[in-house]
Amino acid sequence: MRVQPGRRRAALRPEVKTVNLALQGGGAHGAFAWGVLDRLIEDGRIRFEGISATSAGAMNAAVLAHGWTVGGPDGAREALAAFWRAVSEAGQQWNPYRALPWAGWFQQHLLEQSPAHLWMEFLTRVFSPYQLNPLNLNPLRQVLEAHVDFERLRRESAVKLFLCATNVQTCKVRIFSCADVNADAVLASACLPFLFQSVMIDGEPYWDGGYMGNPAIYPLIYDCNARDVLIVHLNPIVRRGVPRSAGEILNRLNEVSFNSSLMREMRAIAFVTALIERGKLSGDEFKHMLIHSLRADDVMSGYSAASKLNCDWGFLTELRDAGRAHAGRWLEQHFDALGVRSSVDIRGEFL
Repeated sequence: MRVQPGRRRAALRPEVKTVNLALQGGGAHGAFAWGVLDRLIEDGRIRFEGISATSAGAMNAAVLAHGWTVGGPDGAREALAAFWRAVSEAGQQWNPYRALPWAGWFQQHLLEQSPAHLWMEFLTRVFSPYQLNPLNLNPLRQVLEAHVDFERLRRESAVKLFLCATNVQTCKVRIFSCADVNADAVLASACLPFLFQSVMIDGEPYWDGGYMGNPAIYPLIYDCNARDVLIVHLNPIVRRGVPRSAGEILNRLNEVSFNSSLMREMRAIAFVTALIERGKLSGDEFKHMLIHSLRADDVMSGYSAASKLNCDWGFLTELRDAGRAHAGRWLEQHFDALGVRSSVDIRGEFL
């Protein structure tokens, strides 16, 4: 039987699967997720319905959604690359302490001796952002506004966005959806309280969303149709050995705190999934989620918390390349599981 040309092309066309993304925050370590996203988009077999994201993840999400909205998959890849290049350039020029009376001495005698991000880490342990950065300078605002058309995203985003921020006064998580996403929402999601003054939105102060949802999974359950959720981790869950120095202890506390909310949600998902599988809950009333996890604890545990402030282009591209490599291996091992089953043992990984 002779195959018609149109049918032959259809047979050769790769299967495309729709998933939701959950992007963790982690400052400059978000460049690892940039690499992951770049490789997933390049593969061509995956489309994104919704993205729940926090901090650097929120920035990646907003930029990806903007790029995809204006230029499709290629536009998303180009937008992410341009954004991270701009982040590096802005980070190299940022001196929030220049308004302080001793800034000149600091610049001359300390920054020339050690990487700037290490001194910034030290200063944030001594001074609050209201002292260290009294002018409330944030170079990311200009970068975001230059690389994301927020008005268009609110009107016609190609991807559903759910960006997490923490209400300072109530301890509640706030989810900014496409309808109310803007530069302030992204900056609120990425507002590290030791580095930036809280972001005021509708009269409420917000800090980094990682404290209450890093990221929140529930918007992807309630507001998206796709059952598959791919979590892109930035904060190591497993780090062998007991931290002993002050720096090691602070670093591990950072990782524990920014993983805690996700661990709690995964326990709840595991509980509901088990009840559905045992027939105790109806699969028609409760969604049976398929969870996938892209972790690189072996890579990310090699970086300290201070390196989350490192915007050196070489460092960012090193993380990007690591993200691309891990995403490539993940696709080889787990693409077939999408739409069929979870590719991660939820109980083994999170409980």
